[in-house]
Amino acid sequence: MDSFSFGDSPEMGRELLDLVLQGRKTATAWAEVQGDFGTKVGGQMIIKDWQDHPRVLIETTELTCRPFNEIDESFARDEGEGDLSLEYWRREHQKYFIREGTFSEDMKVYCQRFKVIEILKI
Repeated sequence: MDSFSFGDSPEMGRELLDLVLQGRKTATAWAEVQGDFGTKVGGQMIIKDWQDHPRVLIETTELTCRPFNEIDESFARDEGEGDLSLEYWRREHQKYFIREGTFSEDMKVYCQRFKVIEILKI
């Protein structure tokens, strides 16, 4: 089964995983140039922590690919980060994509909504 970890640092990964475990984060996004990772609606994936432990089994409920500057308030809220606003989402994701070397205002972004199927025991 495919798996992934959030973010680009252990701290970010821990913070985002905690949001999923709290039920606040039900969406995630990544640059199209990274590929779709085989993600499809109805498909299941495992979210791992930065120690490579499987932590959460999720199922994709929606997958779209759209320009960064067309992400809406609803998706930003479902990402569950910060104050849940679109402004926060844009600011923090711009920083992330700049660190990654992929940012532009019209870059394509995969937007995945998911539901938690099972919280896994370590």
